[in-house]
Amino acid sequence: MSERNRQKKIKMYVTIFTFAALFAIAFGIREQIVDTVANLRQANPWPILLIIPFALFNHFSQGKLYQAVFRILGDRFRTKSMMRLSLELNFVNNVFPSAGVSGFSYLSIRMRGEEVPAGKSTLVQAMRFTLLFMSFQLLLGVGLLLLAVVGSVNNFVIMVAASLATFLFIGTALAVFVISSKRRINGFFTGLTRVLNRIIQLVRPKYPETINISNVEKIFTELHRNYRLVRRNLDKLLTPVLYAFFSNVAEVAAIYAVFLAFGHVVNPGAVILAYAVANFAGVLSVLPGGVGVYEGLMTGVLVATGVPVAISLPVIVTFRVVSMAFQIPLGYYFYQKNLQAPSHL
Repeated sequence: MSERNRQKKIKMYVTIFTFAALFAIAFGIREQIVDTVANLRQANPWPILLIIPFALFNHFSQGKLYQAVFRILGDRFRTKSMMRLSLELNFVNNVFPSAGVSGFSYLSIRMRGEEVPAGKSTLVQAMRFTLLFMSFQLLLGVGLLLLAVVGSVNNFVIMVAASLATFLFIGTALAVFVISSKRRINGFFTGLTRVLNRIIQLVRPKYPETINISNVEKIFTELHRNYRLVRRNLDKLLTPVLYAFFSNVAEVAAIYAVFLAFGHVVNPGAVILAYAVANFAGVLSVLPGGVGVYEGLMTGVLVATGVPVAISLPVIVTFRVVSMAFQIPLGYYFYQKNLQAPSHL
């Protein structure tokens, strides 16, 4: 089979899988869609429409974050292309059930056409998560302060916030510890690759090395080299940190706008805390878009902070459905447009 025919076949399979994933996520939230249509009759539609500009500002901020990190590593990209990339990655991470791993794989493939090594793409995506989680901790501090002002902080809320902040801090520290040493990063990921190959071999007995260990070592050696470059330019990280913070603030503002649409003024601290917890758990969820996990956790945290379930659940469901209805088709458009470019596969 020629290389061109092979690429066409791969793209056909990817397109079929994408449509299947889109159908699966639509089927999974079918009840939420019905509930949202019913809820919209009771709400003021104008604040809900604010979800669109807030979402665009969110992706603009994430695009600027990517742009700033790539610039530290010596690559320059336009804001427009990075914003488009953010929308594509949002689509991939929401539709494909992989606990956030799809984003890493897709970014490596996506940036291959820009002659960006896989190790560099992996580091950029890892830094994106790290910086967003760092800004989560800033938001958690602001949220707890706002909750404390009105005296609604209970032991459970403090425990949740402290546990999340601690987990994020320890996780970040461990990741830095691993990638800061060439020996540690190669040892860790080579060992992990061997374990994965053994698991895969149970299904494919004739293929003892489905994931090429030499390629893995090459990618993570590049990752370590780029990490050292970032470490020499720590003073330049302030800009992407600020954009990560703006990205999170934009989404919190969009959720709050939906509360206002339903006529409820709630403590912003409750929304901030619920958002931080739900987003962190949603990243780890293997379900497409964190469906069920996001809504359940966010509603549970809001209830714990004093927002009744009769208020919080319709708001969160409406926010999720309207947000996904806007962002997923837009991300899909750019994803498909990129898929049609022969240099990316």
